[in-house]
Amino acid sequence: MEQQSIQINIADRSYPLRIPAADEEKIRAAAKIINEKTSLYRKRYANRDTQDALSMALLQFVIRLIEAEQNEEATQIVEELKSLDNLLDDYIKINLV
Repeated sequence: MEQQSIQINIADRSYPLRIPAADEEKIRAAAKIINEKTSLYRKRYANRDTQDALSMALLQFVIRLIEAEQNEEATQIVEELKSLDNLLDDYIKINLV
């Protein structure tokens, strides 16, 4: 996979990255979202430093990640239950009818 060097800025700091070319758009989008959330928390908590704003943004993102993972797990469980239901239906049709 072709690699490329890019620079992204997060909370007024520059980070050089070497990434797969296909990932550039999502990395830049992620940096933009991080900066927007950090800026929001900087304004909301003007008496705090950048580290606090980054920490609050990170906390919000991880909460969303956990919620998404839990939702995905629930969806997977429902799919497995549907599969078991279908297997039971098939068994009943073959053996009890």
